[in-house]
This record gives sequence, structure tokens and C-alpha cells, in this order.
Amino acid sequence: MLDLRAQYESIAPEIRAAIDEVLAAQQFVLGPRCEAFEQEVAQACGTRYGVGVASGTEALELALHACGVSAGDEVIVPAFTFIATGSAVTSLGARPVFTDIEPATFNLDPSQLELRITPRTRAIVVVHLFGLAADMDPILALAAKHDIPVIEDNAQSIGASYHGRKTGSMGRAGCLSFYPSKNLGAYGDAGMIVTDDEKLATRLRTLRNHGQTGRYLSTERGWNSRLDELQAAILRVKLRHLAEWTAMRQSHARRYDSLLADLPGITLPRVPDDREHVYYLYTLRVAGRVAGHNPGNDPGGATRSDIVQQRLADRGIASVVYYPVPLHLQPLYASLGGKPGDLRISERAAREVLSIPLYPELTPAQIERVAQAVRDALRD
Repeated sequence: MLDLRAQYESIAPEIRAAIDEVLAAQQFVLGPRCEAFEQEVAQACGTRYGVGVASGTEALELALHACGVSAGDEVIVPAFTFIATGSAVTSLGARPVFTDIEPATFNLDPSQLELRITPRTRAIVVVHLFGLAADMDPILALAAKHDIPVIEDNAQSIGASYHGRKTGSMGRAGCLSFYPSKNLGAYGDAGMIVTDDEKLATRLRTLRNHGQTGRYLSTERGWNSRLDELQAAILRVKLRHLAEWTAMRQSHARRYDSLLADLPGITLPRVPDDREHVYYLYTLRVAGRVAGHNPGNDPGGATRSDIVQQRLADRGIASVVYYPVPLHLQPLYASLGGKPGDLRISERAAREVLSIPLYPELTPAQIERVAQAVRDALRD
């Protein structure tokens, strides 16, 4: 799915020089490289402030806490996303309220929101999934009507845009992950919160550092969640290449579109005219089941997505289902009473999605080989 070694080899001298500078300076936490990276990412996201933290998950936790979410509150989140979006809510003692998605974009469906707002709703988390922005205008309008802050989970979509506005810049705060697999990936865990709110940025800097407002003076319970200088230095190098890498991802996606366009039984990624997709993942929908084919305990048979995935694996080609179990059906949230059929669009997506390799260093021959393997699997 991803060749991190190929990316490293293309920028190895720059990376080594950046690491050596940190080692020579011997300052490793909350130093000048972190501060510079915060400013650079904020500018790239179209915001005034950036606050570096230890991971994308903690970025969500800190942002929610700083926006007033606490034990007993409710936070609306999409059901079709990575578990961290929900666990960031439960880590604060709050209750995630799961909502369904749009079938075409996999993002939160604005038409489902008002039904889930209660007097206990304290935030809405919008995930920009797979590299594509959610439909933000109706979400922001509804949130403003009810005076509810919107937190953008922008872990997968740095550089994406909606009506010309960058993801992460439209809500009260935007949360980024620099996990190694991301479009802008660290060599370990790292994250950031971006915002236009100066008071919020100041509070987040306090919270990430044990709640300290002065040396050894803590005014509230905080986190130990600081972006270290080594990761900041590495990410500053990689940020200089991000626009080029994004253009390559988009070019590869267009090639896949061309090679797979005439295939029956699959749906290719859809990009609305008002958005720019940065293709963290290139995700197909493969609808249907095949009765009698490795059915296991399911009388309906295996999903066609499962069969295509196996056929690709037989040819040595990676593919992944992101995400096979929606959040409302996760064992972690069994106590909330979610059951199959509650959020049908999310559940159907979980049965049908299949992501195939897409990263900047893919060669034309590799793209054609993957596409041909998909074609052969579907034909069979």
C-alpha cells in the first residue's frame, strides 16, 4: 500500500542534515524547529496558529477539551471513520453520538445532524475522510444556529479544499495527524491543532504541557503531549515537498480513473466540483455478494470486495478495507446499544470499500499492473 523507503531515499540527504542539526543543538522538546513548523503548517492550512502535539488522537482530545467537552457531554461523530475519532470523545468521559455518512463521499451527512443534536451536545467532529473534504457549509450553518463548535478531524486530508478553503481552517479547530502513513508523515507519532482563535491556541499550548502557565506552575490538569524537535525537523523537510507529492497523488488517481472507468460493478472515488481531493487513499466501492463463495457463517456469501481483495493478494498486490466495522458496531461501544441496521449507509460502505495502492512514488507500470489486476478480479 505504501513504500516509505522510496520516499526516504528521494530526500535522504535533506532528512539527515535536519536530524544532525537537532543533534548538534541538543534541544529536543518545544524548541525553535517545532515553533517554525507550527507556523508553516498553520500557513499551509490557511489559519493563524498551529500547536504541535504528540499525535493526531491527542490533537482531537485536546481540541475537544479546550472547546468545553467534559464528562457527561455528547459529541456528534460520523460512524464511518477510524476508532480514534470516537475514542478521543470517550477519553474525556463524554458520549459519542454516531451519525451516518453520504454514500458518494464517505463523509458525514449534513442532513442527519439536526436529528442528533440535544441540550447535551457540546461539539460536532467532522472527518475529512480519505483526502476529501466534507460538505462544510450546511454543517457550519447548523452548528452556528445551535452555538455548537465544529472540530475538523483533518488527519487524512492536509491540503484538501472546499470552495477554496483549506480543510482544518473552517471549524473552531482543525486536528492533524502526521502518522508515518499520512500524506505528510513523521518518523513516529506526531500531530497538530490549527486554529484562528488566539485564546484557544494559548490554552492548547498550556494543556499540551501539563497545564503549566509558568515554570512548574500548573493551573489545570493537562497532558504530556508535545511535538518533539526531531519530528518537527523531519516534517519541515517533508512539508517542502508536500505540494509536489499531492500533485503526483492526484495524477495517479486520474490514471486509475481512466483505467477503471468502464468496469461494471464498482464505483470510483467521486470528487464534487467544489472540492480538491488529495487522495490519502484511492478507495473503490465493490457492491454485492457472491452466494456460496467462501460464505463462512454468512448465508449471503462473501462480499465481492472480499473476493477482489483476495484475488489481488494472490498476485502480490496489497489492498485494505478502511474501515470494516463502523464505530456504532465496535465492541468498545456495545454499551451504547448500537445494532446492525442503525446506520445503513455506513454499514454498507464497510462491506463494499476497498483501497488500492496510491502514493507518489508509484510508477506508471505499477499503476497499470494494479488496475489490470482489479479488472481481472472483477471479470472472474
